[in-house]
Amino acid sequence: MSQLYSLSDYSQLKTEIGQLLKAGREQAARSVNTNLVQTYWQIGRHIVEFEQGGEAKSDYGSNLLDRLSKDLTLEFGKGFSRSNLFQIRTFYSKFQKVQTLSGQLSWSHYCELIKADNNLEISFYTRQCEKQNWSVRELKRQMKSMLFHRLALSKDKEDILLPSQKGAELQNAKDLIKDPYIFEFLGLPNQTNYTEGELETELINNLQSFLLELGKGFAFIGQQYRISLANRHFYVDLVFYHRILKCFVLIDLIRGEIDHQDIGQMNLYLNYFRKEENAEGDNPPIGIVLGAFKDQILVEYATENITISFLYPSTNSIFLKKKNSPINSKKSS
Repeated sequence: MSQLYSLSDYSQLKTEIGQLLKAGREQAARSVNTNLVQTYWQIGRHIVEFEQGGEAKSDYGSNLLDRLSKDLTLEFGKGFSRSNLFQIRTFYSKFQKVQTLSGQLSWSHYCELIKADNNLEISFYTRQCEKQNWSVRELKRQMKSMLFHRLALSKDKEDILLPSQKGAELQNAKDLIKDPYIFEFLGLPNQTNYTEGELETELINNLQSFLLELGKGFAFIGQQYRISLANRHFYVDLVFYHRILKCFVLIDLIRGEIDHQDIGQMNLYLNYFRKEENAEGDNPPIGIVLGAFKDQILVEYATENITISFLYPSTNSIFLKKKNSPINSKKSS
């Protein structure tokens, strides 16, 4: 059968279809983000009006967010931790007029904007994001550089603004779909590329042997378990649940020397699991930091006066637990 069209015509057809698909995907990505922002604004409004009678004032003592977080998570899955609900409520408190919301900005943009001290500063960074097409990374960089404050103090405002304009980055629409907030909002599985190294891979490949080394009662929960706090995402290398002790066991794998930052990070994980993941009847979580080696003096200073139960001086494992953990703190090495 002879070809009835030229290669150039076919190439043009393919190019036009490709452009339509690209434009459609970008529109879909931005539409999802717009819907997410609008939905979170409405959720924030309902929380504020229910909790405070419409008066947007911070109330850290309320247990409403605790209860709401547990119920929404059970029904709708991840994305409704207490910290996320607090962000949603703060978002509404600082953007009470829905007309002020921008269709150009993602939820991740707003999570950064609400960190600003006052409405004038928020308004400035919002306008700059829209005008300069700042990505979330660029917004973080400009806020960290105190652009608003430097501009307010400077006589030569154009000279201050010029570097921020040169540093603008266009947000790629397809990257928006990869945002963990989108996966949570749509209820989609969040596929993660695991890049923690050979140690973690070998432990997962030999999970049965590893569990036997830990002892009886361990149930594997997940690898690279994501924690989202204040628009930042952290990943616990390995998470287990101990059915006898009734507590989560978190393991962080360190390639090289264990230092004070690793201990502080594990302490953050423990506090998060105690507050966000523990169910009624669960004991406080336990954290284990595994590394190639450690400086005993550094570890001693890093663990003093915080809720660390014990460590094994003769090994390169550091065991952390919250107060009232079921594990005996006098266990010998």
